[in-house]
Amino acid sequence: MSIRWPRVLTPTYLSQIIQNQKNPLKALRIFNEARNRYPDYRHNGPVYATMINILSTSNRIADMKQVIDQMKEDSCECQDSVFSTSIITYAKAGMLNEAISLFKNLNQFNCVNWTESFNTILKIMVKESKLESAHHLFLENFGKWEVKSRTRSLTWLIDVLCEKKRSDLALQVFQEMNSQYCYPTRDTYRVLMKGLCEDGRINEAIHLLYSMFWKISRRGSGEDVLVYKILLDTLCAYGHVDEASDILNKVLRKGLKAPKKKRTQLDFNMCRNGRDIESAKSLVNNALIKGVIPSYESYNAMAVQLYAEGDINGAERVVQEMHDQGFKPQVVIYEAKVTALCKQSMINEAEKVITEDMVEGNCVPTIKLYNILIKGLCCDGKSTRALGFLNKMCSQSGCVPNKETYTVLVDGLCDDGSFIEASQLFEKMLVNSYWPDTDTFSRVINGLCLMSRPYEAVVWLEEMVSQEKIPEHSAWTSLVGSVIYDTVGIDVLSEILYS
Repeated sequence: MSIRWPRVLTPTYLSQIIQNQKNPLKALRIFNEARNRYPDYRHNGPVYATMINILSTSNRIADMKQVIDQMKEDSCECQDSVFSTSIITYAKAGMLNEAISLFKNLNQFNCVNWTESFNTILKIMVKESKLESAHHLFLENFGKWEVKSRTRSLTWLIDVLCEKKRSDLALQVFQEMNSQYCYPTRDTYRVLMKGLCEDGRINEAIHLLYSMFWKISRRGSGEDVLVYKILLDTLCAYGHVDEASDILNKVLRKGLKAPKKKRTQLDFNMCRNGRDIESAKSLVNNALIKGVIPSYESYNAMAVQLYAEGDINGAERVVQEMHDQGFKPQVVIYEAKVTALCKQSMINEAEKVITEDMVEGNCVPTIKLYNILIKGLCCDGKSTRALGFLNKMCSQSGCVPNKETYTVLVDGLCDDGSFIEASQLFEKMLVNSYWPDTDTFSRVINGLCLMSRPYEAVVWLEEMVSQEKIPEHSAWTSLVGSVIYDTVGIDVLSEILYS
């Protein structure tokens, strides 16, 4: 299909044109042709970002690098997110040195904020166990004016170090924050507390809690409850019930500033000597729920965390306490609940959250919530029921299915052997300009061949070729096996192969 070029080309119009191209190479040709057709036209940052994102998504790294170099020569103002995306693409392709080199040369681009790229490259380097190199890069760039939100950057570094089970190094970074004129936030304490507890560094975790009393929780805030819960749960898990009880009292008095009537003495006798750890945790959770300063933020944090831990009953008690205090649960709590129910294969209950609970609570489901449920249904072998929720999404105002919705559904239908329905869903994807990846194309092609529908399979093969995608070997084998005795089919397949 030929492009209808306007009399005057604007960057916004060009972005729309290349975004609508299913073939990344055709989009690149249009991108390059624009300058030849319009001598006075110049690409801007958003156009470059669109083109780089298209090439990144289709894994055309050499072409992406060429466009990045062209953007540098043009010296147009560009966003940090462009480089963050490119760094991630290089890293996924095993080109870590290219990713590091791109970051180190950001001063050659017209970009005034490197924060996202800085955080991204640090996280990747730590995950790749390049700890010394990451620390060196951190020291080189942390003080530069292009790196904003220093506390956030340090929290990111602490987080990835904890993920690598190096909470000892994370603690050193935390202790250096004051010398860097940075002050830890509640999120910093949460990340580090979790890392220390997971590594069994209980004494350091307790000292961290006491420092939080003086720096973050001086006025008492229910939003701090997650940090307290992490330590108290860990103490219970290690059988340190007496210490947990003592610290809980300090938390209620100093951290949460709970009224005296809410600081009830808990009976941990049945939980001593490591017995009935879950009962001890339940007692702690109930005390925190009752002692917390009533606010949506505090209840929300507690409920979401309990759902994430799989403690659905505990989370439901928090939600009930919310209702009792006059707070209305928002969609983030429903998202956490559906996620927890799907993980425990409680699919019917998960469906009721959308069809009953949210209706009763006068809360509207989001795309994210629908996607969580659809994925849960597909994982449970109920892809046909999941299609019903796709229809609900389409009928709900302002809720448009995205690429994730279609991809999860197609994969689920293929898993359930519903290849014809998966093929029909493919058509909707293409209408909405969502281009399936090679694996998804190959699965549908293989399935249609198994269903003795080679002509439909060949149609999707032709679509793959038009998008510059190379089918997997299994797809070719299935197609050849399906049309081997069909001279017409062979002719069609040959035409695609040699076109």
